[in-house]
Amino acid sequence: MILSLIGFVALLIIAFLGFPLGFSMMLVGFVGFAWVRGIGPALETVSQQILDLALNANFVTLPLFVLMGVFVFRAALAEDIYEAAQAWLGNKRGGLAMATVAACGGFASISGSSVATAATMAKVSIPPMRKYNFNEGFAAGTVAAGGTMGILIPPSAALIVYGILTEQSIGDLFIAGIVPGLITIALYIAVIWLVAWFFPELAPRAPKSPWSHRWRTLSKIWAVLVLFLVIIGGISFGVFTPTEGGGIGAVGALLFAIARKKMNLKIFFYGLAEAAETSAMIFTIAFGALILNNFVNIAEMPNDIVDFIKSLNIAPIYVILVVLLIYILLGTIIEGLAMIFLTVPIFVPLVDAMGFDLIWFGIVMVMVVEISLITPPIGLNVFVIKSMMPHVPLSAMFKGIAPFFAADIVRLMLVVFIPGLALWLPNLLR
Repeated sequence: MILSLIGFVALLIIAFLGFPLGFSMMLVGFVGFAWVRGIGPALETVSQQILDLALNANFVTLPLFVLMGVFVFRAALAEDIYEAAQAWLGNKRGGLAMATVAACGGFASISGSSVATAATMAKVSIPPMRKYNFNEGFAAGTVAAGGTMGILIPPSAALIVYGILTEQSIGDLFIAGIVPGLITIALYIAVIWLVAWFFPELAPRAPKSPWSHRWRTLSKIWAVLVLFLVIIGGISFGVFTPTEGGGIGAVGALLFAIARKKMNLKIFFYGLAEAAETSAMIFTIAFGALILNNFVNIAEMPNDIVDFIKSLNIAPIYVILVVLLIYILLGTIIEGLAMIFLTVPIFVPLVDAMGFDLIWFGIVMVMVVEISLITPPIGLNVFVIKSMMPHVPLSAMFKGIAPFFAADIVRLMLVVFIPGLALWLPNLLR
């Protein structure tokens, strides 16, 4: 246990010195394993992990969904999603912010990435909010928070990683994320309505769209609905595997981009390169986490934690709350996917030993990772928006995020204390 803790402290120090996190985990894991077992077994373990990662067919799912997200972005579907949301919600109090949240939810259902959702929706939603004199800190906070839904609403890269690491059904995880995702949209819209009611100057109304325009915008987003239903429906009902679903989604998004005349050979190869770059980053972190987890396991850290918690004889729900608090604190210094790779092998044995459903815990964990995306000092989504709105102070952005952070805590407690919110739909469809 002590050796593992020393390793984690070393990992944080190396990472803070600017060393890439994936390589930091490799270094600490290799040195720690060599310290316990010797340099020969450590080298053998590294070579075996390379082979295992290369031969694990489940990891093919990730780059396929990443590629789908890239093609979805190139197909310019985000503009149509936002136009439809704005037409139906724009004339309400804070309507453009509500439309942004709804559009983020729609785009998340076909992108699988929080950063992509935040960056894409910022491009299409910030200009209208500026036009109607929205408070820029609140506008930035809305997009940053809305973007977090990209890793909860399926298809989600975070849920795919969790499913692979814990050997849980990726299809069940996707279905389990739908209801919490809808709750997120509802709570965010409620928060916007409250802010606009008490501080109308922060979020003015936009003009009302005629009914003819509203119906016309709905006719433009059928591609989004088709992609989502085909992928999630096909995986849920066993028509195809998650890997096949990722391939179908990527091909479907490519065909939509071609049909909308948004694709040519240059853009196609650029998209492939972009997907390869993102996937390489994920696999580097995955490989580093696997090496580190070998060290953690031989140091018996997961078993020691389980034994220690059991010896305290406290209610399991309090253990979960402590684990979630640790996740929130880690999220302030570690990127979301890296945190999943790093912590799942440590905390999942504890959660499983205490009798909790691992599908439910996966959803809860991803929701906490969502919170980390808008929590200082890292707040990855906030810095994505900051790069697009450099004139807006970070303090104003985090102030604009505060109401959404409160909504996230409410949603987290709802799903923690009412597990059926996550488990009802997958249980129904089994």
